[in-house]
Amino acid sequence: MSELSVKHLLGIKYLTQADIHLIFETADHFKEVINRSIKKVPSLRDITIANLFFENSTRTRLSFELAEKRLSADVVNFSASSSSVKKGETLIDTVNNILSMKVDMVVMRHPNPGAGVFLSQHINASIINAGDGAHEHPTQALLDCYSIREKLGDVAGKKVVIVGDILHSRVALSNIFALQLLGAKVKVCGPKTLIPKYIEKLGVEVEGNLQEALEWCDVANMLRVQNERMDISYFPSIREYSQQYGVNKTLLDSLKNEIVIMHPGPINRGVEITSDVADSKQSIILHQVENGVAIRMAVIYLLASKIKHHES
Repeated sequence: MSELSVKHLLGIKYLTQADIHLIFETADHFKEVINRSIKKVPSLRDITIANLFFENSTRTRLSFELAEKRLSADVVNFSASSSSVKKGETLIDTVNNILSMKVDMVVMRHPNPGAGVFLSQHINASIINAGDGAHEHPTQALLDCYSIREKLGDVAGKKVVIVGDILHSRVALSNIFALQLLGAKVKVCGPKTLIPKYIEKLGVEVEGNLQEALEWCDVANMLRVQNERMDISYFPSIREYSQQYGVNKTLLDSLKNEIVIMHPGPINRGVEITSDVADSKQSIILHQVENGVAIRMAVIYLLASKIKHHES
């Protein structure tokens, strides 16, 4: 298969297994590019991409921007916190204004679940969802699975536990979809108040005890506690959370198997993982960041080649 089955990347739930394998193979190629002395390829010289961030983001935005520049695309950055959205402009108005600048692709982060889907129904450009509320964050899940494949050779058959704030996490949902599609077994672990009610319907087991979850898994993906999404207190204190669901070096070293530690960032050091765990040889956190650029290059490149194909 040499092209994606979709025109947009709205969520993992719209992708096939073949789509993901194609993205990974394309990312392998771009990873070589990133590690060369000249890091740019002229692939998308005639493609214009608008980055629309209606919610703060540092790492995802920078990663997309870097990916776009490495592909030689023209980039328009739009951060909504400092724009007319504050003055009451609607999403459609904003996008139409940007489209009148002849944009081919829109990378969007938005606080409302489904914002990307809504947009894709109203405008012509290709949409990449860079996170919609607590719903999906597909490129993060792709780079997480890609990082597991790189470290362990394959995702199929691996046991992955996602630990922490599952309820508010778009990373968790996208990861569950992607891991299952690629044949991994998934469990979640965290305070009961932070585990969504529907989780078992997704074929995911809940494990309340962190030690047991870690003994079971090959990979632990440690999520950040999203204080900014919590309007009420979901657990007694950060200290208590950290004692029950935080990973420190003593716990890591006590496990029978050497597991892989991941984190989508930014890390609350000392809460979900301690610094010596984040910086240990079992952690692949910095690989995730590097792989993020390669994966985003792959997604942008594959969607752009559908646009070009469509035009020609």
